[in-house]
Amino acid sequence: MIIRNFWLQQLNEAWKERSLIWLSGVRRSGKTTLCKMVPDAIYMNCDLPSVVRQIEDPEFFFHNVTGNNIVIFDEIHRIENPSAVLKIGTDEFPEIKILATGSSTLSATKKFRDSLAGRKVQLFLPPVLWSECNANFGISDLDRRLIRGGLPEFLLADTKIAEHYSEWMDSYYARDIQELFNVRNRTGFLKLMQLIFLQSGGMLEISSLAKESGLSRPTVMAHIEALTLAHAIFPVPPFYGGGKKEIVKRPKVYAFDTGFVTHVKGWNEIRETDRGILWEHLVLDMLRTQKGNVFYWADTYGNEIDFIAKASTGQVHAFECKINPDKFSPKALLKFREFYPEGKNFCISPHVQHSYKLSFKGIEVEFHSGLFNQW
Repeated sequence: MIIRNFWLQQLNEAWKERSLIWLSGVRRSGKTTLCKMVPDAIYMNCDLPSVVRQIEDPEFFFHNVTGNNIVIFDEIHRIENPSAVLKIGTDEFPEIKILATGSSTLSATKKFRDSLAGRKVQLFLPPVLWSECNANFGISDLDRRLIRGGLPEFLLADTKIAEHYSEWMDSYYARDIQELFNVRNRTGFLKLMQLIFLQSGGMLEISSLAKESGLSRPTVMAHIEALTLAHAIFPVPPFYGGGKKEIVKRPKVYAFDTGFVTHVKGWNEIRETDRGILWEHLVLDMLRTQKGNVFYWADTYGNEIDFIAKASTGQVHAFECKINPDKFSPKALLKFREFYPEGKNFCISPHVQHSYKLSFKGIEVEFHSGLFNQW
């Protein structure tokens, strides 16, 4: 078994904040495997009728958790009243650490009658991070990670099989979208999802998507919300507030995984010019693990910064994604810092072997290869 130390550490850190963790991520992202890595935990697979019967009386169940203080409820939304089980566990048995998993955000699951606000820490498990590829999976080929994506099964396969990606998309619709959101137009929904994947990393164009998919604007907007809640896409809103010519309305939208971007594009090899936008997806996953809100910045003069993160201190940090760090240009960053002088500046490149810093007209930029300490 491949031990994912980074995510085990994330779980332990989260349990220091709250006794309940809600771990979400798309199907086959590795949630169940990660759950089974937690040492000395009671693992409950909520797909099994025998498990459902055991937790029909939550108070009795938790009273009989002996010799252990970690309980895992995998796919807990399969039971009738999951929020009651988790609420009783956290309120009446605070010494027990609970990990509950699902394929979507908790708010998307209609069975949750209680949002469990103030009781939980939410963690999102993305596809395999680039920093994990070599350290945990023995994969140092960036193109392999970009082409196949980061679902562990697909990443570790000997070859990329197109049918596996198509089957995943069908399963995603049937088990996540149809069940959670009652979407009946399978063909229209999957066509819209493929269109968004084709344009991944670009600005969202509702009218264009409606025209190309044959769906109405309200339907497109509803489907985008469902895709977001069920983790298939991640909208990145614009950051603004300092300049008159900033872009303020149009979000960018990223597919959850580069393997599905290359699948809908029909790529089995990557051209040099295509690596940059795919690398942005991997950097975005890294930034999302830092638990902060992520934005992008652009103005009408053509200046753009890939990602912006606002720290709790009020500082605004800037992130540029470059395959080749030697091609980094400070032009947009210098313009951005005219309006937002406080914050750190990063250039993230897979080819930086050792982190270093450079100064551009008094502005310091840190060059890193991947996952780094939280800012």
